[in-house]
Amino acid sequence: MSITPHDERFMAAAIRLSRWHLGRTATNPSVGCLIVKDGVIVGRAVTALGGRPHAETQALAEAGVLARGATAYVTLEPCSHHGKTPPCSEALIAYGVARVVVSVTDPDPRVSGRGIAMLREASIEVDAGVLEAEGRQSLAAYLTRQTKNRPYVTLKLAVSADGMIGRQGAGQVAITGPEARAQVQALRAETDAILVGIGTAIADDPLLTVRSPGPESQSPIRIILDPSLALPLTSRLVGTAREVPVIVVASEEGSLSQAAGDIASTEMDTRRAALEAAGVEVVHCNPYHPEVLLPALATRGISSLLVEGGAKTARLFLEAGLVDRIQLYQAPVVIGEGGIESPLDATDIPSGFAHTGTLMFGSDRLDEYERGL
Repeated sequence: MSITPHDERFMAAAIRLSRWHLGRTATNPSVGCLIVKDGVIVGRAVTALGGRPHAETQALAEAGVLARGATAYVTLEPCSHHGKTPPCSEALIAYGVARVVVSVTDPDPRVSGRGIAMLREASIEVDAGVLEAEGRQSLAAYLTRQTKNRPYVTLKLAVSADGMIGRQGAGQVAITGPEARAQVQALRAETDAILVGIGTAIADDPLLTVRSPGPESQSPIRIILDPSLALPLTSRLVGTAREVPVIVVASEEGSLSQAAGDIASTEMDTRRAALEAAGVEVVHCNPYHPEVLLPALATRGISSLLVEGGAKTARLFLEAGLVDRIQLYQAPVVIGEGGIESPLDATDIPSGFAHTGTLMFGSDRLDEYERGL
């Protein structure tokens, strides 16, 4: 059966639905599923918080007997393996669905075409690749962790009219307005982890949590690149570590004294013990080698990472070629003397990135650039 405008319309709705739980489904992807009978949606669902139940089983349960002979629109290929739950392909077969339309084939080797094959073997018609580009974008974090063994990395920068991201010695400087800052809160809420360097952590004393009404309980894990364990115990990050997780990435144990300027190892041990007593997790992994750090984060189930603080940290990820998306906010504010120069502006976006859109938030402009998955 050829793909119709109706197929694209329903798949677009399934993709929109899949975004509801981004960053909140643990290691499982946030998938959207619609069950459609005679042009009417009779069941719909998104992967549940925590990753289970899957979208298909929930949507089928809502449709009930109306699922027989219906079409299922799923943003990711239905699973075919027995894990903590039975395969979604089996559920689609059991409910008597006549056709399944898939946006993205699952790269997980336990699935990867097997779900589609299982459906076809049961005489269910399957069409794959519908709105695939849009589907891949909504599943970018999951696909990156599956295919590249690392989180999908978004770099967010707010740049003043004179090309600055802050002012030396001034702590946090408001560059963008309230509308743009609210948008950043929404981005944090759908991201697994947020990362800044120790310089930003000390200078700004940020919380790095979601503070918008509603999604404030969806704050990401907070990660600090801190080779010598310099994060102050009085910082707001440490003070809230038992409420929202904080991971401090320190230099590998064998090189701690060198990274800390020959500080005695006993002092380092004391700092580590104090941080851990406050609820901070200390991880020893070279903080300035993201090609090593990112796979380590992926093993913890972190699929998406927002790099938000510090010119040095931004350059680190850009120079390593490990940024997948750039969100560049440009504001009319002028920082002036003592400004910290941005590592990036709209005129020197690295090669390999495509401009994917421009949005205005009050007087602030957001340009987004993405690298192909």
